Amino acid sequence: MQFPDEILYGRILVTGANGLLGQALVRNLSSHPRYDVLATGRQQRPVFAPSNCGYVRMDLTKAHEVRQVFESFAPTCVVNCAAMTQVDDCERERELCWITNVDAVETLSRLCWSTGCKLVQVSTDFVFDGDHGPYKETDRPAPVNFYGKSKLAAENILRESSLDKWAIARTVLVFGAEPGLSRNNIALWVQRELENGRPIRIVGDQYRSPTFNVDLANGIELILRYGASGIFHLSGPELLSVHEFAVRLAQVCGLDAGLITETDSATLNQTARRPPRTGFVLDKARRVLGYAPHDLDSAIRLFAQRLLDTTNN
Repeated sequence: MQFPDEILYGRILVTGANGLLGQALVRNLSSHPRYDVLATGRQQRPVFAPSNCGYVRMDLTKAHEVRQVFESFAPTCVVNCAAMTQVDDCERERELCWITNVDAVETLSRLCWSTGCKLVQVSTDFVFDGDHGPYKETDRPAPVNFYGKSKLAAENILRESSLDKWAIARTVLVFGAEPGLSRNNIALWVQRELENGRPIRIVGDQYRSPTFNVDLANGIELILRYGASGIFHLSGPELLSVHEFAVRLAQVCGLDAGLITETDSATLNQTARRPPRTGFVLDKARRVLGYAPHDLDSAIRLFAQRLLDTTNN
């Protein structure tokens, strides 16, 4: 798709810019001259390589810091990539989860309303119970854990606010490789364990549509480019079990899939319940945005190359 000349893409404030999605989004937006990008994160300095954007330290849970950034940068759009996403931690530390995933969004919503700024909120497949996946945007949410409840509450803040301009980008099991990440994702963990010859157990009774972080960033950029509003499902195109995903990753990366043992959720004794079958129907995102994620094998190959690049640098 070509950029429509009449649209001004604007001044984009990205929260959580040092994370897996945030880094890919900042890299994407900074490559387009029509975006003026300010990346923010809790770290004093960015963990990613220098790019065509600014960076300031900002703790999203501290309203006065967020207000100061709004006043100095005057964004036309905020993309909120910051969240507490460790599902079991959210179950155990509910107050911290709510402060990070809900109260911070309330702060952003009020500032966006007062300044006429658009808010794009990144959300999750965990707003669904997993009984009837894959899901469309119009399906009714019913989260089964506290993380999902917090993300649904954040969605409801946008829906029930007085904001004229908002969008929700839901996604599923995001994977990728970026420098300086504070936590693993499924692909990084599988690749590193197998590369070191360590056997792993992966659940075969949870089904997802794994999403390459670069594809998710591309989808969010399309929301910005076309001024789209409402809810969009942005994920990879293939629904498979987490075990099947791990095996595919091993096969594509030339690792030993024989080290992977299939297990079920009950054996893991996880604190938080997981929805068994999510995944997304991408029809709306394809039709409205022209969203075109990589097929799974291609995404895994790009992940492997990105991992090699970040390791060598």
